[in-house]
Formats: sequence, structure tokens, C-alpha cells
Amino acid sequence: MLDTQTLSALANARVAIVYTEWNDSIINAQLEGCERILAQFDAKVAGKYAVPGAFELPFGCRRIWERLRELDGAPEAIIAFGAVIRGGTPHFDYVCQAATEGILQLNLTLPIPTIFGVLTLDSEAQAWERLGGPHGHKGEEAALTALKMIAFNRHK
Repeated sequence: MLDTQTLSALANARVAIVYTEWNDSIINAQLEGCERILAQFDAKVAGKYAVPGAFELPFGCRRIWERLRELDGAPEAIIAFGAVIRGGTPHFDYVCQAATEGILQLNLTLPIPTIFGVLTLDSEAQAWERLGGPHGHKGEEAALTALKMIAFNRHK
């Protein structure tokens, strides 16, 4: 969890969320868990923005940063949420690789962290195992990761 020193460094943390339109019931569960944790730590949601799919997440995250960076209340982290479920074609592999590499590039080029909240799944049942089941809650974990990275970035 977060230690006392980290908690004190999180006053008014600001997080933007970019999420996909695909697999909306899964995405909604991710968002609910994320927002629950952010509220618990009095962090602010600097905006929620939808993109069509996981392939578009890196572009969406970059555009949100470019649009908001000069404003009061600019995000200190961006969380990218998506859920890609394997089908019968290699499309799954291409989309997952593009989303992963795109978010990696954002982490290397933006001055704020972009948190990888993309679930890569073999089935919808696996999503629910990761959204309150035996594998924890990945929406909550993404929020905690964002808060820890904001504290890391604020630390001088």
C-alpha cells in the first residue's frame, strides 16, 4: 500500500483516465475500482476520455497531455484502460503489442507517467478474475500505481 511519507506527498494528486469503448462492462469495472481508490486518497480525476479501442490508447493519452498540460489542474499521471480478448486471429497479438509499445513510448517521452491498465485476456471470465476475483482488482491497482508514481515524480 502507500506509506505515511508517500501519502503526505499526494495532496491533490491529479489523474486523467483514457479508456476504450470496447468491452464496456469490463472497462466500467476498471473505472469504478480506479475512482474508488482515487477518492479514498482525495485525488482528483482531471478528466475521463474515451477512444475507440486499445490501439488508439497511446494517441489518446498523448493528445490529452498536449491538450491539458498548460492548464491549472493538468494531470500528473494518465491511466490507460482497455480490455483485449483473444479471438481466432492474430489481431489480438498486434493490438496488444501496439498498445504496450505505445504506452512504453509515452513513459519514455512524457514528463508524467502513463499507467498500463490494459487487460490482455483469453476470455471474459479472466477479466472478472482480475476485477475483484482471485487476482485482485486491476482498476484499483492502476490507481495505486498512478498515485505512487505521482509521489515519485513530486519527490525532489
